[in-house]
Amino acid sequence: MGMVKDPERVEAIADNIADAREVKGRSLWQDAMGRFVHNKAAVGSVFILAGILLFAIVGPYFAVWSNEEIDWARMGNVADVGQPSFENGHFFGLDSIGRDLYSRTIQGTLTSLMVGVVGAMVAVVIGTLYGAISGFVGGWVDNLMMRTVDILIAIPYMFVIILLMVIFERSLIMLFVGIGMFSWLDMSRIVRGQTLALKHKEFIEAARAAGVGWFVIVVRHIMPNLLGVVVVYATLLVPGMIMAESFISFLGLGVQEPNTSLGALISDGAGTILYDQVWQLAIPLTFFLTIVISLFFIGDGLRDALDPKDR
Repeated sequence: MGMVKDPERVEAIADNIADAREVKGRSLWQDAMGRFVHNKAAVGSVFILAGILLFAIVGPYFAVWSNEEIDWARMGNVADVGQPSFENGHFFGLDSIGRDLYSRTIQGTLTSLMVGVVGAMVAVVIGTLYGAISGFVGGWVDNLMMRTVDILIAIPYMFVIILLMVIFERSLIMLFVGIGMFSWLDMSRIVRGQTLALKHKEFIEAARAAGVGWFVIVVRHIMPNLLGVVVVYATLLVPGMIMAESFISFLGLGVQEPNTSLGALISDGAGTILYDQVWQLAIPLTFFLTIVISLFFIGDGLRDALDPKDR
């Protein structure tokens, strides 16, 4: 076959080859990100949640009063009964005993977010590892591990958390222990089901044939392929953790004074609603609902973006 002597044709072929080399495929995560950014509710929730987090971090620099300081002068003024006032530095007003609600809302927001995020991280780590090992090993080990999970799920976890908070010291650490004891159970069952679907794939069989140990296969091959499911479920775990902590604090068994959380602030505000001090309930309740709803929207957006059936 003779050589191509047409310079224009040679240049066109070279351009086509160059263009072919520049074409790059999109990874699954890039494709999922493209789907996520087209979900207006999820993207809007990300910005709202980022704004709340920014407020909780930067807000203390604008606070005039600390979260433990009592404004005795305004507590004695029956005319305003601690209403929100920029003039006195109480941007959100006062609580029932005269403390600055602005500073306490910031502290409560940080506490609730910390409980949600840390609790979800503990649930993800324990549940993912437990479920992956159970599903991959199989046999009597799988039966024993899953029956243990079934027994623990049958126990009313809220009763156990309340019992722990009553018997032992009411602290944030004990709250983490109570929530962490049961938060990983559902995650382990979901991960086990996904692991059963992955364990007979070709790349797993190749790793086994190469003599790779079962634990290494679980950590290096199974768990990375479960990342999409884990991320989605983790975003749905955070609001569940926040609601559980808020319920415990609403009962007066959660975070103790001088610390506070959104649940404790809502509980305090509910006691003053009959005295026309609506802001004490409305402000922390608004923060609580905004955080929880935003997290649910983000979780739904990630689920839709990472769902293989929609690709």
